[in-house]
Amino acid sequence: MSNNLTKRDIVLKIFEKSKDIPQSKIQEAVQMTLDIVQDALVEGRNVELRNFGVFEIQKRKARVGRNPNRPETDVVIPTRAVVKFKAGKILKARIKDIDLDSL
Repeated sequence: MSNNLTKRDIVLKIFEKSKDIPQSKIQEAVQMTLDIVQDALVEGRNVELRNFGVFEIQKRKARVGRNPNRPETDVVIPTRAVVKFKAGKILKARIKDIDLDSL
């Protein structure tokens, strides 16, 4: 069993809490939510989920890197967009209590 939370896990957890909604409808709603978040990020918009956090697009500058298999060769890493996540206040507070030895 994986420690990762998958989309299927999210659907099942919602289904457990609301047995009257069919899993297929929950799956559609979760997928639509993820599609909306993805579309907003692709458009360059930040996605702010109150009490959870903010997803934002940031520009990474071009830089020179090294190929670990061939360190004598420089590799130019081009400018690119990356997604950053900043945890919200409530999430930060909850994470503070994590037992780091159990990770």
